[in-house]
Formats: sequence, C-alpha cells, structure tokens
Amino acid sequence: MRLFVALNFPASVRHGLWQAAAPLRDRGFPLRWVASDSIHVTVKFLGEVPPARLPEVQAALGPAVAGTPALVLTITGFGVFPPEGVPRVVWAGLDGEPALELLHHAAERAFEPLGFPLEGRPFRPHVTLGRSARTTPTARFQGLADALAALHYETTVHVESVELMESVPAGRGVTYLVRHSERLS
Repeated sequence: MRLFVALNFPASVRHGLWQAAAPLRDRGFPLRWVASDSIHVTVKFLGEVPPARLPEVQAALGPAVAGTPALVLTITGFGVFPPEGVPRVVWAGLDGEPALELLHHAAERAFEPLGFPLEGRPFRPHVTLGRSARTTPTARFQGLADALAALHYETTVHVESVELMESVPAGRGVTYLVRHSERLS
C-alpha cells in the first residue's frame, strides 16, 4: 500500500482549482494532471507500507494531530518545483499557516518511531496540480512561466480533518482512498 497523510478540500475548492488550471491543460504542456476529485495537500508521505502495518499507521495519526486546531488555509498563486530546469510539479500555493507547519512537524515526529524517515527538505505546503516526467525536454515547457503568471484563483478553505490516504494505480492515473480520518480540534 502506498500511503500518505493529507488534507482534503471540499468539492467546490477542488473544482475551482481544476478550472483555474484549465489554460495550462489547453496549452498542452506535457504534464500528468491530478484529477479534480483528487486534489489535496500532502502533509507527510509515508510510501510503501505492508497491509499488515495499516492498523499501527492508523493509530499513529491520532497522536500526530492531537491538539491541532481546524485549519484556515488561503490558496493563492501558482508555480513550479524546481524553479529552474524541467518543472517536475506544477502547484497552487498556500499562504503560510503556522498551524499547518506545526501539524507537519507533529506528523514527522509521530511516524518516525514507526520507521518512516524524517523529510530531508523544508516543508513547502502546496497543492499539486500536475507532474512531468524527468525525461521531458525543457523546451516543451516554453511559455509555462507566462501561463502560470496569468492564472488567478484565490480562496480560503476551512479544513477540519486529516486523512491517511492510499494511492491506488487506476488506468492512466491514480485513485486516492481514505483509509483513516482524524478530526482536528
């Protein structure tokens, strides 16, 4: 099972982000787009986990979110990772929310004793909209920066739960299944 900890959005927010990115899809940039019903924020990626370990991973989510208040996140702006070379991820940004940063650190601490390593790079909360293959030539992204700069979508979203998600291959993409959910206080 390929697992991760995530924040999911209401359908209206997922749809708004999908619509906002339509000009990028229309331009035909070589990206695999996240389906609108799968748009989320990854808090902690766990990776491949044997199904027998699912109960202990589910049990760790409670302590990871204990004391975290419901989050108020502002989605605004678009960009790419990395900022130079072939863009691997096209994203929508999240304004800094200290409680989200604290939730990420709590998840890191809760899952490390179970053998899930700490993330080696800084946490940059974002909403992944599309991904590219490493082998895609940089020239195929000509005009992407200008197209991103022309996009506009801004909204505030209230997030009241954190989910343990499973990524399941499905046809030409993936489906995300909620395996466990914890309410934020």
